Amino acid sequence: MSQSHTLLPTALWQERLFTGEWRAGASTSAVVEPATGAELGRVALADPALIASQAAAAAQAQKAWAALPYDERAKVLRKAACLAEDHADEIASWVVRESGSIQMKAGFEVAVTIKALHEASGLPSRSAGEVLPSEPGRLSLARRRPLGVVGVIAPFNFPLYLAMRAVAPSLALGNAVVLKPDPRTAVCGGVAIARLFELAGLPAGVLQVLPGDGAVGAAITSDPHIAMIHFTGSTAAGRKVGEAASRNLKKVSLELGGKNSLIVLDDADLDLAIANTAWGVYLHQGQICMSAGRVLVQRGIYDSFVQQLTAKARSLKVGNPLQGEVQIGPLINAAQRDRALRVIESATQAGAVLEVGGTHEGLFLAPTVLSGVTPENPAFHEEIFGPVAVVIPFDTDADAARLANDTEYGLSMAILSRDVGRALQLGESLHTGLLHINDQTVNDEVVNPFGGVGASGNGSSIGGSANWEEFTQWQWLTVKGQAPAYPF
Repeated sequence: MSQSHTLLPTALWQERLFTGEWRAGASTSAVVEPATGAELGRVALADPALIASQAAAAAQAQKAWAALPYDERAKVLRKAACLAEDHADEIASWVVRESGSIQMKAGFEVAVTIKALHEASGLPSRSAGEVLPSEPGRLSLARRRPLGVVGVIAPFNFPLYLAMRAVAPSLALGNAVVLKPDPRTAVCGGVAIARLFELAGLPAGVLQVLPGDGAVGAAITSDPHIAMIHFTGSTAAGRKVGEAASRNLKKVSLELGGKNSLIVLDDADLDLAIANTAWGVYLHQGQICMSAGRVLVQRGIYDSFVQQLTAKARSLKVGNPLQGEVQIGPLINAAQRDRALRVIESATQAGAVLEVGGTHEGLFLAPTVLSGVTPENPAFHEEIFGPVAVVIPFDTDADAARLANDTEYGLSMAILSRDVGRALQLGESLHTGLLHINDQTVNDEVVNPFGGVGASGNGSSIGGSANWEEFTQWQWLTVKGQAPAYPF
């Protein structure tokens, strides 16, 4: 990227990380463009020793930050939002180049990040507790207090927003933050956030942006100065984070994977069903925890649906998102591509029909449709995280609920039907944290509680009113005019 960019000049972050100042780390890692393989620069990486020193520094800085008047904290969040608006195109270009996002998705991600900052800026001025009933002569209060230091471990797929949705409310409510972005997206998911808050006037040390590997994540979960962990990533990694956090008696919020079902009932508008399925399956190459990992289609329309979805998949343009309008960009790396190809191969060996796709050029995997998938097929249960539609027939609404619930996950589900009452009745049987009637599974807003159940998370929600619950803790406070004279 050119040195002329005003928000993220390469000279600022090249081989550096952010601790309140830009400094060298323990090592460096290449910033690679998945679409071309080009190296865009190098970011500095932390190690466990740096986590220890900077977590302690964050704990110290947090005290003064929490003591500031509420409107001063809000002012920093508002300024960060304005800066993000001013530099939205530049930030979005980094999301495209670093994560392989298509431009439409990158623009949406920046926009929802700005909304998250504006929403967080209102938190400091909201009620922080309540007056409780008590005996005469005693004032009894329940008030929300900052946790201290929040550790945020963010993923590569929505690197900017999935970090900011935890960073912004944590800061707004008086916490300090240690953010570990995925090294593969450390500029758009880390450097950009550091720069926004640096320019917005956040006091030095309150935000630490420390990219690193699994050892760095483990150090964050075990550090005594970090009171809470918010983790977004795979279920396998989330189990390790949850175990480590519990051993150290930390509060933990886990937003993990999903094998989400999009249910198409036989009275659905078929054209709209195809459009919703294509978006829910193929957006960001399927690398979204809310992606429609299963498409359950009632048998009466199943054959027509598969035929039209196959035609839709063939029509989607695959290519470098920087070079014109494309719908499918590259997967994040070769490991993710090979994983998706392995699932496709095992699915066909188990009897699924490969209607289209299953081929690749470099990191570009063609949009794929697998039909005839049964519950015994590996593609039925495994989260693929690739542009693969797994289409499954069902007979009755009860069959749809049984198939949708046949998973360890429970993040997002959706139902398409002209009969809203029927869809709502079916929805009552679904075990999921998010449920959408007449929409697809990839849905989020900054004001809704977001979280899954089962292997999709620990039932904890983030967003909207849930932010108060997540990033603060209750303190009971009583006040009497005079201490009582107890009998002994």
